[in-house]
Amino acid sequence: MADFLINWMANVPVTAAPYALAALGLIICERSGVLNLTAEGLMLIGALAGAGTCLALGGYPVVALIVAMLAASVVSLLFAVLVVVLRVNQVIAGLSVVFFCQGLTGLIGTLAKWQNKQISGLGRMEIWPLSQIPAVGKIFFNQDPVVYFAVIIFFAVNFVLFRTMLGLRLRAVGENPAASDAAGVSVSLHRILAIVAGSSLIGLAGGYISVVSVKLWVTGMVGGRGWIAVALVVFARWAPWPALWGALLFGCIEALIPQVAAAGIRVPQYLMLMTPYLATIGVMIWVGAKDRRGSQEPGALGQPHVREERR
Repeated sequence: MADFLINWMANVPVTAAPYALAALGLIICERSGVLNLTAEGLMLIGALAGAGTCLALGGYPVVALIVAMLAASVVSLLFAVLVVVLRVNQVIAGLSVVFFCQGLTGLIGTLAKWQNKQISGLGRMEIWPLSQIPAVGKIFFNQDPVVYFAVIIFFAVNFVLFRTMLGLRLRAVGENPAASDAAGVSVSLHRILAIVAGSSLIGLAGGYISVVSVKLWVTGMVGGRGWIAVALVVFARWAPWPALWGALLFGCIEALIPQVAAAGIRVPQYLMLMTPYLATIGVMIWVGAKDRRGSQEPGALGQPHVREERR
């Protein structure tokens, strides 16, 4: 039983990292007032770019992760143009980008013949001698570098959002774009920057799945994690640290699935595969029932802004 719990907890950071990074990227974007539903598609772009880079270069997983971030950022410019410049409905634009990314990644992956090709990927980093501590060492000090880097990213994003002038302007744009515009803050510029910056983290989440976790490319391999990240943002009330704790919760649930199978516990396979999505529904119901005062979302979330327009 002890080995079961240790192995389970040791795999939680690997399964939680994509949720955490994607949710953080969405929080950056939505704090600027842009409702972003593109996570599933941009994670696919990052996963394809990461795996393709590893296959093309014959390794270099760190470079692959950087390329995954850049690829998602470039594709996110399409979403930025639609919602910021053309002021298309943000829900429709987000869903359209997801479908576009699903088709694009499937096409490129097939034409490039990257399907199901194993890559070396990024291994775990053992922090000696702390990794030798019984139980604790395996769980906390024998993870891949991205897991440790993700914690640093959370500290940095939280600091920028709540301790800097840039973060203040970004949040002001999301709360009241008309007042921000009157104060001389460029609403369009801040929203585009937030979309690109947030999308880079979403792309990193996708690249993590293909380069670090699974270590190959399969069409549609993100498997709905992007949609769970969208729900995780609501659960976290658009705040970074609650998003991290929520990601760990979903990571625990996902990491439990292979452990149950390995232990020989007879549970219906499809029921186990449903558990992350059942947990998502449960969390949304719990959040809705708990918060009687109404949503804490940014005041202008989902609302296009036209300069000089007064509502």
